[in-house]
Amino acid sequence: MSLQQEINKRRTFAIISHPDAGKTTLTEKLLFFGQIIRSTGTVKGKKSGKFAASDWMEIEKKRGISVTSSVMSFPYHDFHVNILDTPGHEDFSEDTYRTLTAVDSVVMIIDSTKGVEPQTIKLFKVCRMRGIPIFTFINKLDREGRDPLELLAEIEEVLGIESYPMNWPVGSGKRFLGIHDRFNNQFVQFKGDEEEAMIPLDELAGTGIEENVVYRDTLGEIELLEEAGNEFDPERVSRGELTPVFFGSALANFGVQTFFDTFLQFAAQPQPRKTDQGLVEPSKDQFSGYIFKIQANMNPAHRDRIAFFRVCSGKFERGMSVNLSRTNKSIKLNQTQAFMAKDRDTVDEAYPGDIIGIYDPNIYQIGDTLIGGKENYQYEELPQFPPEQFKRVQAKNVMKAKQFRKGIEQLVQEGAIQLYRQELNDSIILGAVGQLQFEVFEYRMKAEYNVELEFTSLGERIPRWIKSENFDKRFFDSRSMLVKDRFGAYAVLFENEFTLRYFLENQKDIELVDLLEENDYQGFQSHQ
Repeated sequence: MSLQQEINKRRTFAIISHPDAGKTTLTEKLLFFGQIIRSTGTVKGKKSGKFAASDWMEIEKKRGISVTSSVMSFPYHDFHVNILDTPGHEDFSEDTYRTLTAVDSVVMIIDSTKGVEPQTIKLFKVCRMRGIPIFTFINKLDREGRDPLELLAEIEEVLGIESYPMNWPVGSGKRFLGIHDRFNNQFVQFKGDEEEAMIPLDELAGTGIEENVVYRDTLGEIELLEEAGNEFDPERVSRGELTPVFFGSALANFGVQTFFDTFLQFAAQPQPRKTDQGLVEPSKDQFSGYIFKIQANMNPAHRDRIAFFRVCSGKFERGMSVNLSRTNKSIKLNQTQAFMAKDRDTVDEAYPGDIIGIYDPNIYQIGDTLIGGKENYQYEELPQFPPEQFKRVQAKNVMKAKQFRKGIEQLVQEGAIQLYRQELNDSIILGAVGQLQFEVFEYRMKAEYNVELEFTSLGERIPRWIKSENFDKRFFDSRSMLVKDRFGAYAVLFENEFTLRYFLENQKDIELVDLLEENDYQGFQSHQ
């Protein structure tokens, strides 16, 4: 099969939502359709507990949440599907934002009982900024929910994107009959625990559905959509200007396969990617791609580090030599894997859109570009977010110092927790976007490195990096704490806005950088 034919088959997408909207449940149903799992909640071939296949870490099973992005790849009909399941909790938004750079389409799940929620808005804005096509699945139709017209209006007003309902719910909760499939001209009947029935619209006569009061009321809404609603335009979908909307219930496995089959028709195949030398087309013969995530201890017994790599162009073949753009050094890629959450198989070849795992002997960084051949360019910067909360940390047992240092070093390289050393006394300070990150870090240090931690909170701090090359260290104190990040760059952790303003007014010779505004850490580092 040619390179272009392989590209045409690929569909690489992420699923985003506010926590508890049903993201992981929907992922499980898609894996079930791909015959990756035999029943939702059970990994194929396993007789263990019914945990979600995408939630593979122990803490995810205990807390019932997703705390790391998972990758799941499988063939489905004529397609090769790559799903990236992302954390919904806002404390893990940085991992999610980076993951969104590696996809070509996004499925946005909205809870029909709650509508558009805060984390959905944040993630949607990132997708919109990057021009990613967005497909909407309005979930939990088997519960009493909000009026569907009201939900559509909220999507358009709050998110600022036009919508086109591909199907329309007939009732909800106890009065839920099914969905009127506008795109496929059929009625999909909801039968509770039984398999859904698909009836062509011209064959509804005699089924009793046409005479049902709920269905007849719904026909008026459908007529309104036909007359006053938006037109379906695949081109506008591909530009992220129009979102196709599907209604269903992931938990009841209703409307999901109809959604999935239609979604795959219109979801984007692998798209060109920006580099510092211009766009790189997927069909370019030269192999290239970038690392968007690093995960430590996917196999705790071997203390392994896996770099998640998005193939952007050309064909990958195991054993090939590539150039690491950042260092301009040649590396041979022998240990490469394909994923199904934590389960891995050796991958011998991969194509644009595929996500592969590369064994990392502690040489890669998030954002690294790998290229086959002599050209040298860099894929565009991945988003970085300065931490908001900071804590001093140490091992409870001083005899665990070696394990403590190893755990800190490996987990920090995943990018979710930031490491700093206080200039005054070399104590270790961790920074994170939210409290839950610290809880996950503490859990993993205990579970994976057998180290119990003691934290001392420094509260919320305002971090600024020092751009000046020469400065007097005597100007810093506990309220404007001087630290070094893990790359050796100086930063200041200000206690509050007043302390920051006071410092700026009195230390005009020290130039500070706000990474949230500059968002170019590598560019900043070049000044150091």
